[in-house]
Amino acid sequence: MKKLLLAIVFAAASMGAFAQIPKFGIKGGVNFANVTASSGSVSASFGQLTTFSVGAFADLKAGSISIQPGLFYTGKGFKIDDQASNESAELNLKYLQVPVNFVYHAPIVVGNIYLGAGPFVAYGISGKSKAKSGGSTIEEDVVFGDDGDVKRTEFGLQGIAGLQLKGGFLVGISYDLGLSNIANNIDGEGSLKNKVFGVSVGFTF
Repeated sequence: MKKLLLAIVFAAASMGAFAQIPKFGIKGGVNFANVTASSGSVSASFGQLTTFSVGAFADLKAGSISIQPGLFYTGKGFKIDDQASNESAELNLKYLQVPVNFVYHAPIVVGNIYLGAGPFVAYGISGKSKAKSGGSTIEEDVVFGDDGDVKRTEFGLQGIAGLQLKGGFLVGISYDLGLSNIANNIDGEGSLKNKVFGVSVGFTF
């Protein structure tokens, strides 16, 4: 019991230290998304889908280290376009994503360079699939859930890096590596995992 109480006190003190000078920010930009498909020992990446991300985050800083939880509306999926055969396929998924990054800030003359990483969890809210063959196009809404096309919840790891100016303006890059299988497999084999590279701009207050 004493060890548990000490652990709770230490955690509360740590969060208090980070919460002394909280800042908040907004950020948005372009996502370049694709997925990795695997079955057994064979894996392949699909084509890149250009989409977007926008959201807000908090910056709880202590010295050169900060914790950055956030909430983002972000696009994922893939696109395949074979112009020779006039065939294409696209999966466009939209998620509400909550990352929690641990960030290191290195001061420079104009501000600071930041580098961080942490886990994320994402919740699927909408999606569309589109297939084109010859002169016909089929477009359908994606159904999320255990009985749908795609699993509702996804988790993974995010890495971020960028430049933050003293006035608050920031520019950065990010990479989301999906660790969970988003596909609902009838036969229990194979997996689909999201991968997203992002470029963004934002501002902290």
